[in-house]
Amino acid sequence: MTSQRTRARMVERLREKGIRSEAVLKAMAAVPRHVFVEEALASRAYEDTALPLGMGQTISQPYIVARMIELLLNGRPGLGKTLEVGAGCGYQAAVLAQLSKDVYAVERIAPLLEKAKANMRTLQQFNVRLKLADGHFGLPEAAPFDSIIVAAAGAAIPPELLRQLAPGGRMVLPVGGHEQYLCLVEHTANGFIETRLDPVRFVPLLPGTQ
Repeated sequence: MTSQRTRARMVERLREKGIRSEAVLKAMAAVPRHVFVEEALASRAYEDTALPLGMGQTISQPYIVARMIELLLNGRPGLGKTLEVGAGCGYQAAVLAQLSKDVYAVERIAPLLEKAKANMRTLQQFNVRLKLADGHFGLPEAAPFDSIIVAAAGAAIPPELLRQLAPGGRMVLPVGGHEQYLCLVEHTANGFIETRLDPVRFVPLLPGTQ
């Protein structure tokens, strides 16, 4: 179930569901998702579904990971310096790292952060920096970022994240409570342009660290 063939089938399903970017599909193919899930769930690692990580968190559905990264990349040669809010087990950060020179990922739950660090060591993914932090505040010491991706839904776009988005940069994030949607934010010469996209279901963006 963890073979290259199984991963290739996952990529074909992503293509069938509308992911067009070959760079994104290649990045998805490059990352062994089974490394990031609990051993008991390894046989389901390449299904197009979210899987539980414990502590009320999930590893995102592959389609959603690919869709959000495709929105960030769209027409650009790479993602540039990237911030991920809600690193979880590190899976999405590892995919982002295929398309970014530097990925900065924050996570508010310490045991999950340690799991993500261990996974990065396993993959020898050295261009990902992980930090325990409240995602609402981003990572001001490393800003600005060319790309920002958020893996938890807030009621509104956190203003600190807007401040950390570089001119010409893009951010993609889920917004909402009971009803959530993907939002693409582009930092243009005329200010921020927000585009409301697909309905989604994410865990809530919670304050503080634990």
